[in-house]
Amino acid sequence: MKNSYRCCIFDLDGTIINTIHALTYTTNLVLNQFGLDPLTEECMKKIVGDGYRMQMKRSLIASGDKELAYFEESLPVYQNLFREHCLYQLEPYHGMKELLDGMKEAGMMLAVLTNKPHDRGVESVEAVYGKGYFDYILGEQEGLPKKPDPAGAYQILEALNIKAEECLYMGDTNTDMQTAWNAGLDAVGAAWGFRGREELEAFHPKFVADMPLEVADFLHLRKL
Repeated sequence: MKNSYRCCIFDLDGTIINTIHALTYTTNLVLNQFGLDPLTEECMKKIVGDGYRMQMKRSLIASGDKELAYFEESLPVYQNLFREHCLYQLEPYHGMKELLDGMKEAGMMLAVLTNKPHDRGVESVEAVYGKGYFDYILGEQEGLPKKPDPAGAYQILEALNIKAEECLYMGDTNTDMQTAWNAGLDAVGAAWGFRGREELEAFHPKFVADMPLEVADFLHLRKL
């Protein structure tokens, strides 16, 4: 293996799994309950990424509830509906499984750090990649600050006995790039995700890829 990374921490939504169908579908079910207009998937791509509370706040405003009259009431509704629909039309991004397999073959450990509620994060990852495929999965939970706070990344590094300089962080939003910076990790921007290259490049990551297999070339993995 020609790279010095022993581990990669991945964001979930928009990075290893296209979850926009589930996020949009569930959010629109909530908005409908309050008589508000549905949002498009393109709109939702700009809304998600900072936890479900911020997601609902932004969604309500975008749908016309400027005063956030329904905000507190919407949160348990979203949690209940997302528990039911979080696997709706999930799919891995093209080439991601090959990249992950190549990393594992090269001896790298794989982890997921997401602002999605922990149980839903585990459920989503295991539905697409199977149980035990990743070495560590960590989602939003009581007592753990959300990204871009580095606490989750630090927890993963400690659990896997990895030094910061040995770990890569891959994500598709400004929140992810900030998380990598705050944790002292080299970042790879996933431009195939929800936000695109311009947002990622503003944070000067180590590399920005338009598709997962470009990361394999960056890491000098075997030809996938």
